[in-house]
Amino acid sequence: MKSNWNERLFGTPKFEPLVATSYLFPLLYLLFFLIIPVLAMLAIAFTYNGSLSLHWFREIFSFNSDYIKLPSTWSLFQSVKMPGTGETLYIIQGLDFGIVLNSIVVASVVTLLASLIGTIFAFLMARYTFPGKNLFRILLFIPLLVTPFVSAYVVQQIFSEYGVMSSILHALFGFRVRVDGLAGIALAQSITYYPIVYLNAYASFINIDPSLEEQAENLGSRGFHLFRTVTFPLALPGIAAGATLVFIFSLEDLAAPIVFHSNDLAKRIMSYQIFSKFLFGTGERSPLIAALAIVMLTLAIIAFLGIRKYVSLRQYAMLSKGGRWSPRVSKPRIGQALIIYLLLLPLLLFTITPQVGVVQLAFTEQHRVVTNVTDISASVAGLMYPTGPVANGTLVTPKGGWFFQGTVKGYSDSIGVINGSINGFFVGKVVVSGGKVSFLGNITYADFQGLASRYNGTIHTQMKGPLTGTGELLSDGTVNLTSTRFKATMFNIPAGKVSKFSFNYVKQMILTPDVRRYIVNSLLYSTVAVVLIVLLSITSSYATSRFKGALTPVLESIVILPMAVPGIVVAMGYFYFFHLVFPGTPLDPISPATFNPAYVLILAYSVRRLPFAARSVYAGLQQVHVSLEEASMNLGASRWKTVTGIVLPLISLNVFGGAMLSFVYAMSETSVGITLGSLNMAKAPITAFMKEVLLSAAGSINIAAALGVLLITVQIISIVLVNVITKQRYSFIGLS
Repeated sequence: MKSNWNERLFGTPKFEPLVATSYLFPLLYLLFFLIIPVLAMLAIAFTYNGSLSLHWFREIFSFNSDYIKLPSTWSLFQSVKMPGTGETLYIIQGLDFGIVLNSIVVASVVTLLASLIGTIFAFLMARYTFPGKNLFRILLFIPLLVTPFVSAYVVQQIFSEYGVMSSILHALFGFRVRVDGLAGIALAQSITYYPIVYLNAYASFINIDPSLEEQAENLGSRGFHLFRTVTFPLALPGIAAGATLVFIFSLEDLAAPIVFHSNDLAKRIMSYQIFSKFLFGTGERSPLIAALAIVMLTLAIIAFLGIRKYVSLRQYAMLSKGGRWSPRVSKPRIGQALIIYLLLLPLLLFTITPQVGVVQLAFTEQHRVVTNVTDISASVAGLMYPTGPVANGTLVTPKGGWFFQGTVKGYSDSIGVINGSINGFFVGKVVVSGGKVSFLGNITYADFQGLASRYNGTIHTQMKGPLTGTGELLSDGTVNLTSTRFKATMFNIPAGKVSKFSFNYVKQMILTPDVRRYIVNSLLYSTVAVVLIVLLSITSSYATSRFKGALTPVLESIVILPMAVPGIVVAMGYFYFFHLVFPGTPLDPISPATFNPAYVLILAYSVRRLPFAARSVYAGLQQVHVSLEEASMNLGASRWKTVTGIVLPLISLNVFGGAMLSFVYAMSETSVGITLGSLNMAKAPITAFMKEVLLSAAGSINIAAALGVLLITVQIISIVLVNVITKQRYSFIGLS
């Protein structure tokens, strides 16, 4: 008998309101708050002068434009001499292929580096046992902690010209290095995102049937050949899945580009261009931004669909005679142990420096230390300007002195050879005879700007002290200083900083109302979003795991789709959608005076972080046999009674784990928070304030670090709660 429409759509013989709601609620929710906003942005991107057009895309894909071009120079780094010291500084910033290609190149480099690092650590942890392995396990957990902006800032400081890495290279080889621009972005993102590949690769390695490798060994395969031909291909689907996520996250990342934005090349990627043109635009945002967002979305979806297709084609059947197997684990040989402790351990320690730096910034208070240099012996060359006509004889300068300007060269035991410009006032006795001038007095005040051989950086300070010497009177009445002696003192030269442990920044974070409100905003938005996420996760997972109607594959795909949609694309789509549908209301982002980002951010969080909770709930439902529900309903219980009385209690721990995961991700949401949230800073979340600190000096970087520590604390508490309550391991992947 031909099935009715209800069975075809929902997979049930007769209409059941709960089943229909489980399908329609998440479908309609994601349709209205994900698909339609993207379509609204799509319509604007294809509109020019009121008609359908490819104008904006032609502008983007024109060769030799700002978006696609060949680099003007193919040098990956440039060498300059540092002022004062004359030391060689190598600046590594990457090549400029245009905004679109720059984004693709950076994402590809990040994917390659993250995949390499993540796979190496995953193979190490899955296949070897060695002293200190638990330490490795703990250290590998640390990079998973999300600290938006501040972790990238720490990387920037480490690789600045006076940072730790540059100082080491200077001590060993005599030159300095600064990593900036696109190279800096790629480095910061690689450190942030390699754990994503690590988690996927580790799961793949430990799930490989050892009998497959044993059979290959029986046929003569050993060492790297075994890894290349058997182990790696078996783990490749998991590694590729992690690599694809890294590619998407790198494309959409805004934290690293904002941190490195002082370098012009760092601004030339799609995410920063969309963000800056959106945030600093006025009135209607240019359709060019929408077109650029569509390009980014297309790249992300191609990568996402590509990996889903690849994984579906690369399924391996693994059989084990003994049923459940144990992974192959061995002790490393001497050479392998040396690689672990001398190469991989330092690399691992390096990758946790961003989180360590965040904690250090949050709990360290620095005070500037200045010093006076009193032992300078110098000479001054230049011109002195008398306040009136100069005749033969002895005269005394006015109380205000004669102005002079020129150069000064000298030496000090403490700061070395001194060279620079000087201008100030001389007060004293002057003797003029036949065009020759001698003088004896003091420089009462002089402004000095220059360099010293034992001092890093330019010195800009004040000098004074006794000045004696000779000169010649020029025809215009000025005095040319020819031979002088200047016993000088320099004042308030920066001599470093004194650091001390302090809770001041944490106290400011908690006690300062202007900072505390951002914490309250984030907590409120994330909590409400999690309530929506739980409802969406339960309904969508129940529908897709229990019924096989025509809407099941559609719902499965649309629930996981937010993973492939960059956050900046969601923000742009919401901007156009809510402006078109709710003009002049608190939901209209075009009117900052009345716009309340709370509602929009809650909706965006609930969509962006839905896949993580949905996967957890779906896994729980897979462990609850459907016969339990059938028995309940056969005894007369309704579908609602069965779900609320049997199914939900059995999957409550999975719901809790997924909710905690989504809550942490919502708290650290960057892309949507710093775009839509920044339109009304009074209602903005934590990440918007952290962005303000970096872009406009609205506060101290230490306050931003304290907020980063708060996010780390929330994540650790959530992980502990999930592990203790659910008895399962949940790993947190840093997203932006």
